[in-house]
Amino acid sequence: MAVEVRVPTLGESVSEATVATWFKKPGDTVAVDEMLCELETDKVTVEVPSPVAGKLAEIVASEGETVTPNALLAQIAEQGDAGPEEMLPKAETGAKPQEGQKNMSGKSVDVMVPTLGESVTEATVATWFKKVGDTVQQDEMLCELETDKVSVEVPAPASGVLAEILADEGATVDATAKLAVITEGAAGAAAPAKAAPKAEAAPAPAAAPAGKDVEDAPSAKKAMAEAGISRDAVTGTGRDGRVMKEDVARAASAPSAAPAPAAAPRAPSSADDAAREERVKMTRLRATIARRLKDAQNTAAMLTTYNEVDMSGVMGLRNTYKDQFEKKHKVKLGFMSFFVKACCHALKEVPEVNAEIDGGDVVYKHFVHMGVAVGTPNGLVVPVVRNADQKSFAQIEKEIAELGTKGRDGKLTMAEMQGGTFTISNGGVYGSLMSSPILNPPQSGILGMHKIQDRPVVVDGQIVIRPMMYLALSYDHRIVDGKGAVTFLVRVKEALEDPRRLLMDL
Repeated sequence: MAVEVRVPTLGESVSEATVATWFKKPGDTVAVDEMLCELETDKVTVEVPSPVAGKLAEIVASEGETVTPNALLAQIAEQGDAGPEEMLPKAETGAKPQEGQKNMSGKSVDVMVPTLGESVTEATVATWFKKVGDTVQQDEMLCELETDKVSVEVPAPASGVLAEILADEGATVDATAKLAVITEGAAGAAAPAKAAPKAEAAPAPAAAPAGKDVEDAPSAKKAMAEAGISRDAVTGTGRDGRVMKEDVARAASAPSAAPAPAAAPRAPSSADDAAREERVKMTRLRATIARRLKDAQNTAAMLTTYNEVDMSGVMGLRNTYKDQFEKKHKVKLGFMSFFVKACCHALKEVPEVNAEIDGGDVVYKHFVHMGVAVGTPNGLVVPVVRNADQKSFAQIEKEIAELGTKGRDGKLTMAEMQGGTFTISNGGVYGSLMSSPILNPPQSGILGMHKIQDRPVVVDGQIVIRPMMYLALSYDHRIVDGKGAVTFLVRVKEALEDPRRLLMDL
């Protein structure tokens, strides 16, 4: 019986996609959930998994074709239709073993890249915890991958022997790549000899990045033609150096004076200096932070406005209730929940600070997903407190504490860092007195908190000492006017200087 493979849901407002790459050809054996092809929309890359095990009988939509949601892509002949006699030889020549062969000793199990999350198309192999020949248990950690945003651990899908490693440390792999092969059961020790023919064939695709045989995404070719950009001016980030549509957009928005000499490492001024230098490859997370921050400066009309807040009201309220608060809610009452609540309060009055630009539209969010910047040993990450405008002080404090711990331990998931509508960054914990935070695209506003410092201020005509903090709001001037930015910051200041206003929604 033939099973149809159709275009999956592409997302809100996405009406079509381009078939970018077929990973299988007619006649190939496929397993359930094995990736068949990759579709490319104007926003994300979508992988299409096999709904059943069997043989790919027919490809209806070829690479480069434009398809709509639910369009027919291919047909699969289910595994039962092929017959056991036909299946057995394929397993012997290195194809993925079928269900009927479960009891055969020495069965090879592929270790694939796990789901990396929406919009993440590749990762770097950071560390292998096992080497070829090692015995592994099911769910034991084999290696760690590093993506633009988080570290991903790869567990063993089965118990056996690690027969082959296909992606060494430092290698860049795409979201559908095979990382290694495990041979199940006690017979696994003999597996390397059986796996050798596959190992010999594996390097062939690796030669592709060297040049011209890599087929760029059809939408990327179209975008290059429309923008008048030469292929040599675009750095491909897809599989085997393949140019994707977003690579073309990045090249088009880059400054005309592209820093070509950056490829050549700087030479030390003397041999003595060279002996005292250490050169460390930039991590994917750090490289992504650098790229996103620069993209924000290049894209948004970024401006910063400043104010200062007298923190004595918040500090007094906190000192009065912190012990009762911790006793009841089992979490400490910090300053961050006051700032989150004050920002949610101000965003209701100035909704454009909580909005974003999408093409020619302004998208207003009638909710607040608050990003809270957290410093980690590997760089800055921004986990998100969802629906912060609907949460209590205790709920916010608990969630921030949990997300902060996960961030420092490298355990944040992609879902926990996506969808933020506004961000708070607290440089004060490091002693910063004043700074201009950079936007976190596509958000239109970010609030910078700073060090609380006793300063002389004038209150009712008298010079008094008060705990003061400078506040900085960076905003996208394309969508937020100066009046709106100043109003937002004043409302935050008012709410913090008299926290009772938050209770009375004033």
